[in-house]
Amino acid sequence: MEELNIRKAMASDSEFVFTVKKAAYRAYVEQVWGWDDSYQQKRHNKEFASHDFHIIQFRETDVGFFITSCTSDTLKVNQIFVLPEYQGRGIGSACMPRIIDDANLEGKSVVLQVLKVNTRGIALYRRFGFTIVDEDSIYFQMEKLPK
Repeated sequence: MEELNIRKAMASDSEFVFTVKKAAYRAYVEQVWGWDDSYQQKRHNKEFASHDFHIIQFRETDVGFFITSCTSDTLKVNQIFVLPEYQGRGIGSACMPRIIDDANLEGKSVVLQVLKVNTRGIALYRRFGFTIVDEDSIYFQMEKLPK
C-alpha cells in the first residue's frame, strides 16, 4: 500500500495515541472489564513513556499506531490499533507484513496476545499465519514462526 507510511512517535503524539486506543479498543475492554477512563489514561501515560510507539499514516494522515518489542528470539506486537473510520481499508493488513518481514530478517517469531472477544483481530492474525499457542480466560496468545 503506497499511501501507507510508518513513523516513530514523538512526545506530541501521546494524546493522539490515547484517542486511537480509546476509539478502537474501548468496546472490547468494556466487554471484559469495563472502561475506566482515568485508569486507562494513567496506564497509557506509563506505557507511552516506556514503549517504542510507531504512528501509522494513511495518505499523510495519522490513522493509528502500533508498539513492538524484541527479545533474543521474538518480536512481540504489544498493540496495533487503527481509528474505526479507517478500519476495513487494508491498513492493518498492510502493517502486518512489515512487522513480520522485520522479524523474519532476524529469524524471530512474531508473538502477540489478543482479547478473545476481538474476533476481527483474531481473523486478521490468522490470515497472516498466526496460530493460537496458548490461552487463558481472557486472551489468546498467538505466534507466527519465522520463515
